[in-house]
Amino acid sequence: MPELLKKLSKVSSIPGLELISPRVNVCPSHEAVEGYLRCQRLTQKAAYEVGQMIQEGWTESQAAKLLKTSLMDSGVQAFFHLPFAWFGERTRFKGIRHYGQYSPSKRVLLPGEVYILDAAPIYHGYVSDIGFTSSLGRNTDLEKAKTFLNELRIEIPKLFKGNRNGGSLWQAIHKKIADAGYENIHQKYPFAVLGHRVHETNEWLGKLHFLNFGWQSFWSLSSRGIFGQLLNANHEGDLVGLWAIEPHIGTQSFGAKFEEILLVEPHRVKWLETNPQYGNKFL
Repeated sequence: MPELLKKLSKVSSIPGLELISPRVNVCPSHEAVEGYLRCQRLTQKAAYEVGQMIQEGWTESQAAKLLKTSLMDSGVQAFFHLPFAWFGERTRFKGIRHYGQYSPSKRVLLPGEVYILDAAPIYHGYVSDIGFTSSLGRNTDLEKAKTFLNELRIEIPKLFKGNRNGGSLWQAIHKKIADAGYENIHQKYPFAVLGHRVHETNEWLGKLHFLNFGWQSFWSLSSRGIFGQLLNANHEGDLVGLWAIEPHIGTQSFGAKFEEILLVEPHRVKWLETNPQYGNKFL
């Protein structure tokens, strides 16, 4: 099975569908890069502001709903996926056994606990996907984890340049996480993805949802062969293009992550945002 998945990961488009769902393993235009960056900044701002409002006793569902409302108040009309919120042990996906359990729950936030907000809106045809980790009050273990994530963020563009394919890149990051004493939590995601491609899309197609994901997200990935769009341990396809990268680490009691768009070109790899909009606060 791994060998088959590796072969499928090299598929960048499907004959017959390429006219309406063009390949995305190409360098984006300057206009497109600016569009993705605007969407990402808008989403980061909303997540940060909602994070400052979260209080003891809030549920994951309340936080996710407020983030959705904030984004829609800013002009968002559709979503690649609706906002997620995870609190406490659920930030490391403890107790999550099937896809439906990823959705925001009635889990209540307690003082000192870690929370993660994750949102992927579509804004003027461009998708962003961000992850914001913080805590209700100071959490020194989280501060340590975020320091490691910030170091990993600096290393990731170099790792993209130095590894032959996505699979070896995934393994290199997995090793760095393990060597630092953390658990790799993104291997618990569907298809164990470290990241996925982002696409230009029609906003109205993102208004229909299934299991928190817009119809357009299923179409964007599957119409291009799906496995080439997902960065995991089996990926051997072309990496050129735009990726939402989301390393997610875990301790015994909580998880932490960030997620941003990475631009991969033949001779250059860089984050769209040179410096995170809110520095280490946003990680």
